[in-house]
Amino acid sequence: MLLSLLRTFFKPAKDVAELNALALAHYGRGELEPALKYFREAAVLQPDELTAWTNLAVVLIAQQDYGVAVPILLKVIEMAPELAEARLDLGVCYYRLKRNVEAVAQYETAIRLKPDLHKAHANLVDACMDACDWDRVDRWRADFDKYRKTHARFLWAQRIEPFSALMLFPGKIARETAVERAAQLEASAKACANAPTLRAGAYKHDRIRVGYVSADLYDHATAHLAWGLFEAHDRRVFEVTAYSSGPDDASRYRKHMVSTCDRFVDIRSETPERTAERIRDDEIDILVDMKGYTAHARPQIFALRAAPVQVSYLGYPGTMGADFIDYFISDGVATPPGRETEFTEKVVRLPGSYQVNDNTQPIDERVMPRADAGLPETGFVYCSFNRLGKIDRIVFSTWMEILREVPGSVLWLIGEDRDAEGNLRAQAQALGVAPERLVFAEKLPKAEHLARHRLADLFLDTFIYNAHTGTSDALWAGLPVLTCPGKTFATRVAAGLLHAAGLPELVASSAGDYRALATALARDPARLTALRAKLAANRESCALFDTPRYVKHLESAYRRMHDLRTRGAAAQSFTVVEDGSSG
Repeated sequence: MLLSLLRTFFKPAKDVAELNALALAHYGRGELEPALKYFREAAVLQPDELTAWTNLAVVLIAQQDYGVAVPILLKVIEMAPELAEARLDLGVCYYRLKRNVEAVAQYETAIRLKPDLHKAHANLVDACMDACDWDRVDRWRADFDKYRKTHARFLWAQRIEPFSALMLFPGKIARETAVERAAQLEASAKACANAPTLRAGAYKHDRIRVGYVSADLYDHATAHLAWGLFEAHDRRVFEVTAYSSGPDDASRYRKHMVSTCDRFVDIRSETPERTAERIRDDEIDILVDMKGYTAHARPQIFALRAAPVQVSYLGYPGTMGADFIDYFISDGVATPPGRETEFTEKVVRLPGSYQVNDNTQPIDERVMPRADAGLPETGFVYCSFNRLGKIDRIVFSTWMEILREVPGSVLWLIGEDRDAEGNLRAQAQALGVAPERLVFAEKLPKAEHLARHRLADLFLDTFIYNAHTGTSDALWAGLPVLTCPGKTFATRVAAGLLHAAGLPELVASSAGDYRALATALARDPARLTALRAKLAANRESCALFDTPRYVKHLESAYRRMHDLRTRGAAAQSFTVVEDGSSG
């Protein structure tokens, strides 16, 4: 069936060797569409030849076309059952399609076939966390710890992604993992024959040229936050270019991002080397990484030193561990005094919150009945609209204690994966809570998602990695958020957002205080109503949702960075104060 479909659409006119050579040449230049075309033609021409099918799958994955890649990879595995790399790639596709149990099975098979396939080890733990399979996560953590103690740092760092390390090993190991990843990127950049050579000093322009690099400039949480960012920049002083490595979904978010930049450049089909050259040719003064080490990031561009000043901002909640990133944008709560040592970058603190927000974000006016959301007509509704992978055994046990103390209450979560939902319900029953007291919400368009927050009474934050956009969404929708900050930036973000919204009383000092406050608010409707009223009154004037004022503060930071570079001074940490000055 697969082969006949391909033959219908592609009529090869060249031999396999020539087609593969053409495809590889295009792929090497980052030209994915022609590479895909020629690999497909090669596969049709010689259907028993493994290489073309394997390469075809690789290109489809690079294009984030995971559903189409799955049958191709199944054919590859049928042809070569012992090919561990194909199992790894199939696991990646299943993971991106939210089929975590199937992803875990493929990763485990890949590891059995090739124990030193480090990417499979790294991906396995992500899938287990998103499936809420904590027993397997605990076993993986124990195995990782043994491996780490008996292998060189460079090797053990390859067994875990920096983003995963933020949740699994907050603190030293997460930082060391980021440092090792940065070292790998630096080494790769130096090996590039065509790596651009950045001249010393700064460019001389009438306006400061700021470039934003992101894969999330479409209907994505980052674009939801940054809706007003590009257009609010003062065009008398700043020129804004966006470099997008993500999909064009034709959404209103994508169209808005394109329309509010001076230039919007689609770099999906470019190699990092070509993009770095482009950015250098564009003479970008300040290049802003909005992805870090998250999915579909392009840190190689920054490792190639594409701009005189390079900044980590918004997309990755931890250090990049790299000497090619000069600054990290934070605030005084998420990075309090004395915590600068978490970062290899110089820390820049903005007043209010480090996080930009959209103060025009629409909320659907329709009031959804509780029954439509699967909620009981009566009873207190706790919610945590967080990615399920942020839930760990400790916070879930705390939530179950809260439900046991508040009769008739339910916990409302985002439904992402049926197996994860089953695991959570089984854990709830084991902890003495009826499984039906967990309610899972389906995915909705953003305005409707914000509107359904009205059905909840209190948002419960996670411990190992806070709700970031989720906290802002809840506060914008008028729902109070309860958090308990930890020892790292990723675990203190929600506390910073609450301070910026004027609700510091919802920042718990400990897990015990968090549990006590969650139950107290359920038993004291007047107190909760007062918090809602305070949030409603603050929304129009608080620092968290004042987008123009926020952008002025960010611009003050950019000016200071640019001035230091122009004067030939080294990057340095500083704080932007409310009047826009920095010190």
